[in-house]
Amino acid sequence: MQKISKTEIINKIKIENPWWNEDGSIDEYFRQMKPRAYLDQLYGLITETAVNRAVALMGPRRVGKTVLLYHAIQRLIENGVPPKHICYISIEAPVYIGLRLEQILEYYAEIFNSTELRDCYLFLDEIQYLKDWELHLKKLVENYRSVKFIASGSAAAALRLKSMESGAGRFTHFHLPPLTFYEYLYLLEKENLIRKKSGSLPDINYESADIHALNHEFIHYLNFGGYPEAIFSEAIKADTGRYIRSDIIDKVLLRDLPGLYGIQDIQELNRLFTMLAYNTGNEVSLDELSKGSGVAKNTIKKYLEYLEAAFLIKTIHRIDQAGKRFSRANYFKVYLTNPSMRCALFGPISAEHDFMGNMAETAIVSQWLHSSTFDLYYSRWKGGEVDLVYLLQQKINWCVEIKWTNRYFERPEELKSLISLAQKHNLQDVTTTTVDKRGHRVAGGITIEFLEAGVYCYAVGKNSTEGRSLAGFKV
Repeated sequence: MQKISKTEIINKIKIENPWWNEDGSIDEYFRQMKPRAYLDQLYGLITETAVNRAVALMGPRRVGKTVLLYHAIQRLIENGVPPKHICYISIEAPVYIGLRLEQILEYYAEIFNSTELRDCYLFLDEIQYLKDWELHLKKLVENYRSVKFIASGSAAAALRLKSMESGAGRFTHFHLPPLTFYEYLYLLEKENLIRKKSGSLPDINYESADIHALNHEFIHYLNFGGYPEAIFSEAIKADTGRYIRSDIIDKVLLRDLPGLYGIQDIQELNRLFTMLAYNTGNEVSLDELSKGSGVAKNTIKKYLEYLEAAFLIKTIHRIDQAGKRFSRANYFKVYLTNPSMRCALFGPISAEHDFMGNMAETAIVSQWLHSSTFDLYYSRWKGGEVDLVYLLQQKINWCVEIKWTNRYFERPEELKSLISLAQKHNLQDVTTTTVDKRGHRVAGGITIEFLEAGVYCYAVGKNSTEGRSLAGFKV
């Protein structure tokens, strides 16, 4: 039986690195794409030389990780890095099966008749396809200090687990979330729907030039907007069920998670995820989930951990009116990391849909997934509940009610739970979202800032994308 020859491997490496030619730039297909807003943050980690670490770019499927790598390569070239000092390898290509990372590095050096690689960048895309990659990459980081290694992969759970187990102190994790609403408008060149506005809240100094047009885009974002590819493709939007469910969700549930954790009953896991997706933004309990899915509570705990590691869901835990956590976390809220997943599974929604409030809440929570801190909770006590609460040094720092209605703008006194929580913790102002109303109302001595849900979602996404912490997001 013939083996893949060294010549074929080297030829493949040359094909994957077109910037080694006279043109000195990445393929036109990637050049014409707008980079995601996270490029600056990732590029900063790639060019960091003070700490000897590889960068592990993680994230769910189809959010643009490979494109982001190409844009980072282009920026390196534009900033003076010699093109031949940059090597990109797509590990999932069959030609690399069975190779160790060090062999790939040696082939790269051999192409340029070099015995020593200095000041080079090695990009390893879809690295989870390489057996024991984390052990080999850690060794390379330690042995090749003048080479910067950047690894990426769609199996977020596998990358996170293995890099933390075997690469402690040698890997810097960078999570790329689905598109924020801010990025969605930016990529579609519709940021003109939002403009700066000076106001009392420094982080929400935005307003819409046309709130009806903005809401139209916000609904579109909920239905299709989490994936860069989907927002530009009419074919995908016409059949999101196939694209998102088959190409994204099923591959995680049927391949990534079972392969990593040895899950035997895939249908059981799928039933649980379907139930969680349908109820995104609702409070659930282990007892309810066990009865509804027919899965044992201990197994559900494991599945929740797996689904969160795979970047499909985010759980938010409950605190009481005093801001104290519960010793037994039997009740919690589960949010999809991308609202488009629910629409793909159960059909698109409209502004009048009964579940629109939950979808708006899911979208807003998902904007915080790349925040440098994630200390979001919800507060519920006998007779009261507030959607989102942020703790700072064990104290409630701000709280917000996510609504898709204008009702409370006209009757703010009906926000009894929000007002009560603010009074108890001496909060001077709180926030509630609306459909298309904004302004201030005072009830119970508390100033309530009303903001359109779409504008609020944009502001949270922009702050999160730019690396702002929740502590600085006073809402």
